[in-house]
Amino acid sequence: MKTELVATCLFGLEKLLGEEIDALGFKRIETIDGRVTFEAELSDVPTANIFLRTAERVYIKVGAFEAKSFEELFEGVHAMRWEKYISRNDAFPVKGHCIKSSLFSVRDCQSIIKKAVSKRLGNLYGVSWFEETAVKYQIEFFIFKDIATLMIDTSGIPLHKRGYRPASGEAPLRETLGAAIAMTTRPRENVLLWDPFCGSGTIAIEAAMIMKGIAPGLNRLFAAEEFGIIPRECWKNAREKAVSMINSTEFEAWGSDIDDNVLEFAKANAARAGVEDVVKFFHADARKIEKPDRRGTIACNPPYGERLMDIKEAEQLYRDIGKNFASFESWQMYILTSNENFDRLFGRRSDKVRKLYNGMIPCNLYQYFKPQIKKVEKIKK
Repeated sequence: MKTELVATCLFGLEKLLGEEIDALGFKRIETIDGRVTFEAELSDVPTANIFLRTAERVYIKVGAFEAKSFEELFEGVHAMRWEKYISRNDAFPVKGHCIKSSLFSVRDCQSIIKKAVSKRLGNLYGVSWFEETAVKYQIEFFIFKDIATLMIDTSGIPLHKRGYRPASGEAPLRETLGAAIAMTTRPRENVLLWDPFCGSGTIAIEAAMIMKGIAPGLNRLFAAEEFGIIPRECWKNAREKAVSMINSTEFEAWGSDIDDNVLEFAKANAARAGVEDVVKFFHADARKIEKPDRRGTIACNPPYGERLMDIKEAEQLYRDIGKNFASFESWQMYILTSNENFDRLFGRRSDKVRKLYNGMIPCNLYQYFKPQIKKVEKIKK
């Protein structure tokens, strides 16, 4: 039986996430900022969690309705078939968000929703108090422009936590964002990918996982593995399919940094991710690196001047790498930063800019992929 699932993502990744959902054979229904709703079977929940690279969480959508008052919220939630998912002894905590709606108190909405679910289940199960000691079904509500959407979280720990990065540098890039940057570069076997500000190695590792066909969620667990509505066989089958898709590749990625400590983290992360055979990490100063005699792409997330360096130091760094990267003629470059004057500091106009968010920090992914037009001085006669 078809149901609606909701995959959430960092702002700016909706297009990539939608394309991933399409590639898995699911039907997209709606896309709004930070989330994509799609149609699938409940048995597809394992596939969505294990294979989606840019999603933060996957939810089962229980229902949606207009709610401009607490009474409407209570009645709408109470009318939903929560017994389809939640048994007598299961836990069902509530959390969520209210945006641009008449109902704006998250705490009050939490209380109303909890009461509505409890009343419905209490009437059906003949109890007035729930022990909530069995399986946890995290209920999440999202009230946007007076439309309340009620969901159940199937992921548990956020999907960007693949399991390969228990330790990282001072300003780690979320794995889902690293995957998005890697996907945008269109990694190929005959093109070297080099991150000269690699930190804990996220971009290089995610690119290598893509090229080796390693599903991002293969080596972790999910909340819905305990759900009785999803047979364990579905999880087993999804993992077996993921293992069967792992391949060998001639792809190569480099990661370099001036911090030897984070390089050790990066090497350990690559080993845990299963890509140490195609990713090479080494010490190098991005202001002084030299172009190898081969085709390549630079993809990086240099300091913004917020957590590492101050703004003046970061801007001087952008000038310095702009001068040095000019020698990487014919290479494509993808650089993520929060500095809106990056093009001017870098000394080159970007061919495309994509608005993204690194956590809560608004950023731009500056993309340089067209050949530079060399300036030719006119010979004075």
